[in-house]
Amino acid sequence: MLSKSVRGGALLFPGLLAGAFGYGAVNVLYAFREVPLDVRFTFHTALMRVNGPVMQSLMGLAVLSTLLLAVRSKHRRRWIAASASGLVIASFVVTRWGNVPINQQIKTWRVDALPADYTDILRRWELFHFTRTGCALIAFVLVITAVMGSLTADDRHARARIHPSPAPAHP
Repeated sequence: MLSKSVRGGALLFPGLLAGAFGYGAVNVLYAFREVPLDVRFTFHTALMRVNGPVMQSLMGLAVLSTLLLAVRSKHRRRWIAASASGLVIASFVVTRWGNVPINQQIKTWRVDALPADYTDILRRWELFHFTRTGCALIAFVLVITAVMGSLTADDRHARARIHPSPAPAHP
């Protein structure tokens, strides 16, 4: 049986991660496309500076909470939770070796002296962002699946304790 804190943490941290990345993909990214480049680059740089510690902490907590869920779960739910953890780790890897290096480039850009391939670089950043968002979202769905499966299994065990089935009669 999983404790409420294990279930709660496993739902909370991957959910926040998926929500934060999802908000960025649905709102911030498209807002970036609507503003002048100097505004985009200034805001992008400021956002990444503020987001860095928050998102790293959130990714770490999401990995730990999904690993704990996997360790404390049984059978199929263990593999589902471990897969969620793997996807959270994948979102970190994509961020660290995909988005972060591009963020470092963007910090140095000036609107009057952009690299010739800046649109390709921005497109690559967006592709990495959608990839990490997808990983985080699927991880969250897997956590929901694992937790809901543990709740139904816990309910069956609780009902069996409250209403034990009668012992078969022996002739």
